[in-house]
Amino acid sequence: MTNPKQPSEIAREALKLLAERKLPPTPANYQDCYCEISGHPMMAAFPEKNLRKIALALSAKDPEQRELLDHLDAAIGRRSWHDVENVLSEFFRVVSSSPQIDDADKSAENDDLAITDTAELFKQIANMIECVLPALESVDEPFSKKIESLLCSLRNPASDIHSIQAELGNFNHRLLLAAEEQDAIKSALLGLLHLILENVSTLIVDDRWLKGQVDALLTEVKPPLDLRRLDDVKQRVLDVMDKQSMVRGRSLEAQEEMRVMLAAFIERLSTMSESSTTFQGKIEDSAKRIENVKTLEDLAPLLKDVIQTTREMAEETAKERDALKALQAQAVATETEIAKLQQELVRASNSARHDPLTNALNRKGLDEALVREIANMQRKETPLSVALLDIDNFKKLNDRLGHESGDAALIHLVNVSRQNLRPGDTLARYGGEEFVILMPDTMLDDGINSMQRFQRELTKSFFLAGDEHVLITFSAGVAQFAPDESGAEAIKRADKAMYMAKRAGKNRVLGG
Repeated sequence: MTNPKQPSEIAREALKLLAERKLPPTPANYQDCYCEISGHPMMAAFPEKNLRKIALALSAKDPEQRELLDHLDAAIGRRSWHDVENVLSEFFRVVSSSPQIDDADKSAENDDLAITDTAELFKQIANMIECVLPALESVDEPFSKKIESLLCSLRNPASDIHSIQAELGNFNHRLLLAAEEQDAIKSALLGLLHLILENVSTLIVDDRWLKGQVDALLTEVKPPLDLRRLDDVKQRVLDVMDKQSMVRGRSLEAQEEMRVMLAAFIERLSTMSESSTTFQGKIEDSAKRIENVKTLEDLAPLLKDVIQTTREMAEETAKERDALKALQAQAVATETEIAKLQQELVRASNSARHDPLTNALNRKGLDEALVREIANMQRKETPLSVALLDIDNFKKLNDRLGHESGDAALIHLVNVSRQNLRPGDTLARYGGEEFVILMPDTMLDDGINSMQRFQRELTKSFFLAGDEHVLITFSAGVAQFAPDESGAEAIKRADKAMYMAKRAGKNRVLGG
């Protein structure tokens, strides 16, 4: 009796047989060759697909049954017949031991409840479809009729659920196409807006006030768009427009003044020219008369006339010179005033509601945001929280690395905050190294968690000062607004909590 072959030998020979027969090295072909060499009967492949269909057909009535079905899914994944058998046996034992509801009335009642729940669900789906219809913009007539048919079916309790499912499938496909189209349109419009703004900024020469508007818009129209951000840009541009209107009006007045001064200047030159011509005529006449003088007595009155004429000319010239100097002084004063107004316009464009260093909101912008958010909180009856944060050891950082590095550290903190806070949150520089963050629709605990996440992200983003990596941390206090509380009162409570966080060791967040 020959010794049985080892599995490793059978495996090698099976691979050789695959190569000799030029068969694809699939699991099924390998199994055929292996069984042929070993002399064992063909083993059926593990029916994973069929078993998973069976598992999906089984429904769990309670947590215990759900856990057993999870075990069954894991056993199928391991391709273990033994485990599948054990789990199925246990599952059917638990199902058979569960109390069965034989009461026909109760079964009918459950069916009625299921029908009622389904009808209510369909109504909600119909309402949802009506809400998203505006996003489809204009729809063609055939699809519009399909939508009307779908809405009628959803609101009809006698509708067949399978037909509704088919209609919903068609609607979902069209909705997906519309969403993709709207996204593409939005991206194209944003790109076009960026192109227009950049070209406007390039084409308009020596309008420094425009730069602030363009920079703000280019920053705020980056996706994801947010109504609060756009509203803030609107307020900034309105401020600049007010200043611009004032400058334009004053410029028109200055242009009129310059026109009047230029006309007066030309008139003065004309007068001087006429006076010079008259003077020249008198001198020429006196010269001719002098040529005919025979005696010294006749020369004396002529010299007296020449001296008088010269004196008059000198006085007239001095008077015109003084008048021209006055015109020049007035022109310089007007030009200085216009330059001052232009500087004010530039400042208004860059920092009407924003801190010029960090581009976060300044105190004025924060006051307006507080009014807006408190009004929203009271109208919608939603929570509103505020955080006051202060950079730890900022004075030491300034003293050791210099004020430029300190300014860069503030900018770094603001940039990290914008990457981690929600689009609807409002960031403002409260003063020095202190910042305020308004968090709408946020309870106190959620506000504390948000600031703690911000702290963790800030510690991951080292600030680079020259060649040195500097870790920046902050301490923060968070307060949730009371229904009738003012912004100053809530910030004061957050400030007290921040002070306690500093006392507790810094780099932490406390609620107030």
